Amino acid sequence: MTLAITNGTVIDGRGSDPLMEATVLIEGERITAVGHRNQVNIPRDATVIDAAGGSILPGLIDTHVHFLLEYPDVLRGLLTPPSLRLLQAIPRMRATLEAGVTTIRDAGGSPAGLKMAVERGMIAGPRMQVAITILSQTGGHGDHYYPCCVDIGLTGRFYDVPEGVVDGIEEMRKRVREILRAGADWIKLATTGGVLSPADVPTSSQFTIEEVATAVYEAAAQGKRCMAHAQGTQGIKNALLAGVASIEHGVYLTDELVDLMLKKDAYLVPTLVAPLAVVKFSQEHPELLPPVMAAKAQSVVEDHQRSFRRAVEAGVKVAMGTDSGVGRHGDNGQELVLMVENGMTPMQAIVASTSSAARLLHLDQSLGTLEVGKLADVIIVDGDILGEISKIGDPANVKLVLKGGQAAKNSLDVAVNEIIRYDVLMVRSFAGQFSRMRLDCGREEP
Repeated sequence: MTLAITNGTVIDGRGSDPLMEATVLIEGERITAVGHRNQVNIPRDATVIDAAGGSILPGLIDTHVHFLLEYPDVLRGLLTPPSLRLLQAIPRMRATLEAGVTTIRDAGGSPAGLKMAVERGMIAGPRMQVAITILSQTGGHGDHYYPCCVDIGLTGRFYDVPEGVVDGIEEMRKRVREILRAGADWIKLATTGGVLSPADVPTSSQFTIEEVATAVYEAAAQGKRCMAHAQGTQGIKNALLAGVASIEHGVYLTDELVDLMLKKDAYLVPTLVAPLAVVKFSQEHPELLPPVMAAKAQSVVEDHQRSFRRAVEAGVKVAMGTDSGVGRHGDNGQELVLMVENGMTPMQAIVASTSSAARLLHLDQSLGTLEVGKLADVIIVDGDILGEISKIGDPANVKLVLKGGQAAKNSLDVAVNEIIRYDVLMVRSFAGQFSRMRLDCGREEP
């Protein structure tokens, strides 16, 4: 199938000036042309998609989500069997895709089978990289042993999700190998405390440099890298010195840490929306969230935003991440709004959510920009998002989502209804043939 998206403004994900009255041509799953409408020849048999003056940009990339979570409701978690938790991920994945996010990194909880189900076309969802397990020291951010003397776990118990609590170098080495065996693309380490953990605070330092370095070494031996949940200052420093690729959250950055991030070429995945989502949930449902967690969420907001502004001003690499699961899946675009409110230009926020995120995930050869030869992960957002970034924060404004040239969401005019997956056409064709067979079988021979 040949698609031509025209009559829109292309924002290519590289930070280039927007291209007005542009056309993007797609053959099969890849982009074959991007240019002004007068420079791109549209084949006669192409399906033409009118962007109606909207913004045409690469599919967004969210580098920090948790599909097996949605809101920090401890009681609901206690009453939900693991098998149901896995099924609950399916509508969350679709909501994320329909918000314009075509690629994600699941930062802990989801087994590799969820990623495989998407790759095999069994369920709809973004492209996925998975960390599977959050590694934590005893009493750390990933240790969900509550004062009632019960370990409630983060996302339930699955045979193919290894346990996350480890202490010491040799335990770390073995567990990392088990997680890689389970199909992990990333190793996730909690090097500080956090907001939603029962036995620590965000400023506490967790794991030694040697423990973190062991995980980095074992991951690298398999061609993989490490990401660090890191909010407090010393834990961020330890993670950077040990060689992690990305700092998640980065609540308490200092000038020294910013310089170290630049030196180590590490990425910041800010998740600005996460503590605000927890605060909102605690206000709406004070009976469901332990008060200590609500207080921790409120306490980090200003420092979190201040640290982000410091990193942006210094030129630290930023990749968009939301920590969706702490809040609602499908609200991913709100992170871009917050990034702009806290020091980025709209173009910088888009780059952080496309090409920069693709480079962090080592997917930049095929994703992250609108360029000839790249996979056709393309979205159309109603209106001018450079002039009004809040538009991308509302999934209703995302009118079309293409993933590899296939329509994952379509709320444009009737002409776009011609974009139907081949397998759907085959099903309809078979259904029609089956109906005719039934009619034929019901007739009496003359």
